[in-house]
Amino acid sequence: MIKVKRKIQFHHCDPAGIMFYSRIFDFCHSAYEELINQVELEEDYWQNENFVVPIIKSEAQYLVPISYDEEITIELTVNNIRNSGFELNYKCINEEEETCALVKTVHVFIDAESWEKIEIDPPVKSELEKHT
Repeated sequence: MIKVKRKIQFHHCDPAGIMFYSRIFDFCHSAYEELINQVELEEDYWQNENFVVPIIKSEAQYLVPISYDEEITIELTVNNIRNSGFELNYKCINEEEETCALVKTVHVFIDAESWEKIEIDPPVKSELEKHT
């Protein structure tokens, strides 16, 4: 599991001081970036000539309002690793230890040239499995 903390700033919020709904994906993506930065890969995951890893599905549940100046903790786990894709689950927790949002993204490995699905490289799959 990866845990990251993020502070809600004024520009993340709507006029009522509540975090604008789409910003949760920014925060969760930063946890995904942290996951990739922590794994030990010989190839550059983000700028790879052989594959790209787009998000093909995303969803979020907002359980408790997230307000300006709050700090949230994002807990990221990797789930449902398959031949060519995987799922990331994010649990966002506020300072009162309440789950304020649940987010899920589904990613698939695509050949960078043909844009066809491909199998996950074994070293990448091995690193992802460490975070299930």
